[in-house]
Amino acid sequence: MLTAMGFAAIATVLALLLSNRVSAVVALVAAPVAAALIAGFSPAEIGEFAGTGISDVAGTTAMFVFAILYFGVMRDAGLFDPVVRRVLGFAGRNPVTIALATVVLAMLTHLDGAGATTFLITIPAMLPLYDALGMRRLVLAALTGLGAGIMNMVPWGGPTARAASATGIDANALWAPLIPAQLVGIAACLAIAYLLGRRERNRLAVAAPAARPAKAPTGGPAGDGVPQDDDEPASPTDDGELSAEEAVLRRPRLFWANVALTAVTVAVLISGVLSPELVFMVALVVALPLNYTGLKAQTDRINAHAQGAVLMASTLLAAGVFLGVMSESGMIDAMAEALTGAMPGAVGPALPLLVGVLAVPLSLLFGPDAYYFAVMPVLTAVGDTFGVPASAIAQASITGEETVGFPISPLTGSFYLLTGLAGVSIGSHIRFLLPWAWLVGIVVLAVAALTGAIPLWTG
Repeated sequence: MLTAMGFAAIATVLALLLSNRVSAVVALVAAPVAAALIAGFSPAEIGEFAGTGISDVAGTTAMFVFAILYFGVMRDAGLFDPVVRRVLGFAGRNPVTIALATVVLAMLTHLDGAGATTFLITIPAMLPLYDALGMRRLVLAALTGLGAGIMNMVPWGGPTARAASATGIDANALWAPLIPAQLVGIAACLAIAYLLGRRERNRLAVAAPAARPAKAPTGGPAGDGVPQDDDEPASPTDDGELSAEEAVLRRPRLFWANVALTAVTVAVLISGVLSPELVFMVALVVALPLNYTGLKAQTDRINAHAQGAVLMASTLLAAGVFLGVMSESGMIDAMAEALTGAMPGAVGPALPLLVGVLAVPLSLLFGPDAYYFAVMPVLTAVGDTFGVPASAIAQASITGEETVGFPISPLTGSFYLLTGLAGVSIGSHIRFLLPWAWLVGIVVLAVAALTGAIPLWTG
C-alpha cells in the first residue's frame, strides 16, 4: 500500500508541476496528504509528518526570504548597474558571451559544494544582464543549474559524500577516477552554453525588427512589442536609461559600501561561521538603514519585494510538507525496496550501466538522502550477487543522481531557490533543462566507462 501510494503521490506531483495546471504549493501539499490518508494514516499522524518536514526546512525558508529581500534592496540601490554596463560592454551585447559567463560563474561559486550559495550569488549577478538584453530567464536557470550540477561531483559535495558514507569507501577514492569524466562534463556544459547563447542571439535578432513598430505612437501602452511569456520578462529600453522611479532609488554614492557589504555577506556565507539565515538577516538589517532612511522608505523596499519572498517561502514550506509526509510515512523506503526487488536477474551484470543512464531522471523521483541512503544500498546488495563492486554502483550514481540532476529535482530545497530567484515556473524549467542535464550525465558516464573508471558490464 505504501509503495503504491508513494509512486502515485510522486507521479501526481510531477504531472501537476510539469503541466502547470496548479501552483507548486497545491501540488506539493495535496498529493502527499491525500496519499497518506488513502494509505490509512490518521490526520494527527499526517500532521506530525508535515510538522517534521516543515521544521526541517524552516531555517532554509528564512534564509530564502531574507536573501530575496537583501538582493532586492541591493538591486534597487544600483549595486548591479556597473556589472551590467561593464559586462555588456565587454561582451558587445553578445548573448553567447553572457551564457558562457553564467556557466563559469556557477562553477566557480559552487566550489564549496553548496547549491543555495551558488544560486544566491549567480542568479542575482546575472539576472540584470539577461533582462537588459531580453534573454530568457529559462536559459539563465538552466545554465546556472548545469554549472552547479557538474561541480556537485566533488568529494565535499553532497552526493559524493553520501555515496561514500553509504558504501564505506573514501570519497576521494570514488571521485578521483571520475576527474577526467568531470572535466569532459565541464566542457559539455560550456558547449551547451555556447549553443544556447547562439540560439538566444538568433532569437533576439529575429524579434528585434518585430518589436520596433510597437514603439511607434499608436495609442497603445509604451513598450508593446514581442509577446513575453511567464518566463521571459520584458526587457528595458535599448538605451538602458532608468525610469524616474528607479533613478530615485539608486544610491551611487553608496556603491562601494554596498559592494563591501555584499562581499562580506558572501564570504561569511561561504565560511559557514554563521547560519545562512542569520547572515542574510544581519545583512538586510545593515543594508536597509544604510541605503534608505526612515520607516516609510524601508517599509516600501520590503513591500516591493514581499511578493517574491512570500511566494518562495510558501513554496518551500509546502515542499517541507511533501518531504516530511513522504519520508516519515515510510513511502520513500517502500518505493526503494519495490524498485530493487522487482529487478530481473538478467539486469544484474549491467547494473552500473542502468544506474548511470537513469541517474539524472531518477533525481525527479528521489532526493539525495532517499537515493543514497535508501535506494543505493539495496542496489549495491543486488549488484554484489552478480559480482558488481559497490564502487561501480556509487560512481555510476554520481554521474547524474543529484549531481547534474539536482537542478531539476523538486525533492531538494535549492531547486526552489533556483527557480524562485530566476523567476521561472517549475514545470517550464524541468522541461527545458532535463534534456540538457541528461545529455551531460550520459557524456560523463561514457567518458567514465572509456577511461575504465566504471565497468558497465561485469558478466
